[in-house]
Amino acid sequence: MNGADVEAGGAVTRADGADVGPGGTEGTDPKAPGGTGAGAAVAPGVRLGAVSFVWRPWLAGVTLLLAAATFLVFCLSIGVGDFPIALSRVVATLLGRGEQVDEFVIMDLRMPRALAGVVVGVALGVSGALTQSLARNPLASPDVLGITSGAGAVAVFLVTVSGGATAAVVSSVGLSAAALAGGLGTGLLVYFLAWRRGIDGFRLILIGISVTAVMQAITTWLLVTADIRDVARAQAWLVGSLDNRSWDEVWVALWCTLALLAVVSAVAFQFKPMHFGDDVAAGLGVRYSAVRAVLLLCAVLLAGVAVSAAGPVPFVALVAPQVAMRLARFPTPPLTASGLVGALLLTGSDLVARRPLPISLPVGVVTAAIGGPFLVYLLVRANRG
Repeated sequence: MNGADVEAGGAVTRADGADVGPGGTEGTDPKAPGGTGAGAAVAPGVRLGAVSFVWRPWLAGVTLLLAAATFLVFCLSIGVGDFPIALSRVVATLLGRGEQVDEFVIMDLRMPRALAGVVVGVALGVSGALTQSLARNPLASPDVLGITSGAGAVAVFLVTVSGGATAAVVSSVGLSAAALAGGLGTGLLVYFLAWRRGIDGFRLILIGISVTAVMQAITTWLLVTADIRDVARAQAWLVGSLDNRSWDEVWVALWCTLALLAVVSAVAFQFKPMHFGDDVAAGLGVRYSAVRAVLLLCAVLLAGVAVSAAGPVPFVALVAPQVAMRLARFPTPPLTASGLVGALLLTGSDLVARRPLPISLPVGVVTAAIGGPFLVYLLVRANRG
């Protein structure tokens, strides 16, 4: 089974039978090339009162480097524009020691877009890590499971269909909230259709692909039959963009993301024993069905929040967990590193979409150009495995 890894005391046994140490390197046999002995396979444990965890220096170092790189790209993104601002002045302004003109340009004009990129990237990265861990499949992501397409279908419906009821919904609830509700509804539909005395990752992906196809067909039909002016507005939203973000949208996405991350942090420690299988998790006192349902709901809501704030930005939730897993040398996607890679990828893609290219493009175009080849790589790697 691809992606089904078991972790115990810092040592990991992959599905192919190879031993992997806490840093993710093979060769714990002292007779094997590069082997370091049996003692190297066990990572040191740390206990702080009632809290205990395994200390992994490599994972901690990678996480810190990702955080530093994300902050650097975040500052560079703020400095790019018709009025360029040097990196040192950006940092000084963020620390409260900038000039008045820099404070206006950064805090009022550019900060919402840059902060939205970080928040949406973290939400997509963690959502992708959760779905891939729950499905035990590297191809599982909100894009594949139909969550983003469901949110997009609802948003396109509200944009393209005119009428009193639709106008009332858009004005009172807002397009972002409607997209969030669409993503949540689609995610729950996929979950219930895939439930057969439990969730099987392969069945979940197949049903997600089917639901995605249906939602994309509905979206296409709405675009074909709509007024050309509404189609242009809907297409700009469907690509995924960080343009013209307001502080209201950013604050809603930020607080929703922080609340969901707090829930994930509180439940995630119970998810670790589930890598041994449902029977072992139940023997350890873990209510695996409830834990799986809560984490999957959090993944759906995180994806919905991201889509409601920036549109259905493609492939970030698919690429970020896999990149984080390889950088951290970890058997499963690490949540914190996945969120940071998502923020780095989305913020960096937005920087590329605005600066080196001859014309400014929506960020979704750049992430699609990156994620498409990476998806092909994952498919080829899965077939070879």
